[in-house]
Amino acid sequence: MRSANDIAELLERTRERTHALYAPLGDDDVVRTPTSIMSPPVWDLGHIAAYEELWVACTLGGMRSLYPELQRTYDAFETPRSSRTEVPLLGRVECERYLAQVQDRTLEVLDRIDMHADVPLAENGFVFDLVAQHEAQHTETVLQTLQLFDAGEYRPPRSPASHAAVAARGRVEIAGGDVAVGSDNRAFTYDCERPRHHVHLAPYAMSRTQVTNAEHVAFIEDGGYERQELWSRDGWSWRCANGVNAPLYWRRGDGGAWLTRSFDEYRPVEADHPVCHVSLYEAQAHATWAGARLPTEAEWEHAAAGAIVDDARLDQLCFETAAVGASGGGRSTVGCEDMFGNVWEWTSTLFAPYTGFKVDPYPEYAHVFFGGDYFVLRGGSWATQAIAMRTTFRNWDHPFRRQIFAGFRLAWDGV
Repeated sequence: MRSANDIAELLERTRERTHALYAPLGDDDVVRTPTSIMSPPVWDLGHIAAYEELWVACTLGGMRSLYPELQRTYDAFETPRSSRTEVPLLGRVECERYLAQVQDRTLEVLDRIDMHADVPLAENGFVFDLVAQHEAQHTETVLQTLQLFDAGEYRPPRSPASHAAVAARGRVEIAGGDVAVGSDNRAFTYDCERPRHHVHLAPYAMSRTQVTNAEHVAFIEDGGYERQELWSRDGWSWRCANGVNAPLYWRRGDGGAWLTRSFDEYRPVEADHPVCHVSLYEAQAHATWAGARLPTEAEWEHAAAGAIVDDARLDQLCFETAAVGASGGGRSTVGCEDMFGNVWEWTSTLFAPYTGFKVDPYPEYAHVFFGGDYFVLRGGSWATQAIAMRTTFRNWDHPFRRQIFAGFRLAWDGV
């Protein structure tokens, strides 16, 4: 069982990461957003504080909010993204003060729970994991916003990138069968990950690595973005309406070579890195071109069994992807590489509840998104923190979204 000190250290590490990401931003940068589908970064700061205060200080500790009049402002559903630049928000300094005050109150509640046997830490530990994971998820969303800023407006504090050897390519044959997916672990999983249940999978194959930039350039050069027969009806309509002919942030450089932008830097597209910032529609078209398909999320989770978060390409302070398989982490039992980190992976599965789903303990998290056109993504990206990643974790987004750090891997029906 974890101690109160273990939890306090987790919360502190998560907060330090948040402050480090915001440090390069000017005061003008935090109050604006490049698109209505994202929030101004200062809103996320206030939201992180309000969320932690609600769950820990108010719910567990019985305290009153420090800013009761702003709780609706920082509620993600009461104040949708499209209106977050139009409502009064706390300023940057006020948000940082609010975060510090909330953390002090959180540690007070944590100490109280740890000290009294009648309120065992084991029964409430999920709340602390909940607020830590929530904060980590928001910092990745903020990084998506900052990537959408014009080149040079956000200059991340980069550490040197690693250049390890690239993994073997090809595909992995997987037997399928009756397999268990999902989780019954309530120490901390979201409700949409539960319950653990069995599904039947026909034999299939999965690409050993994520699809690379070189492979996607071959798709482009073979007319992939101009060949309607490769695209779904909705995908083709989206491609034509938006004039899409390459992944987001790609452009031609001198001599026609492809360049891509990572925050403040344009650089040549690296052949052995996974393609990133593509929509589900682009992933589907590429898969069709390659004589393949996208995996279902059950296939993905089955193929990911045995992969561990340690040493995976997560929370990378070089602020970029690496060559596929370069980290040596995230390797699964069947031999797939990078099942965690580098880029999120689109699946062909619509986001829906598992049989036996029960809303618990955060009703707004998942079930309000069931029944829409959201598709599941798996595995995390270089911007995902370890607290927010596990084999059963389900992410989701619209099939046309490209701001997420997402790519894909291929699957084939078995023989």
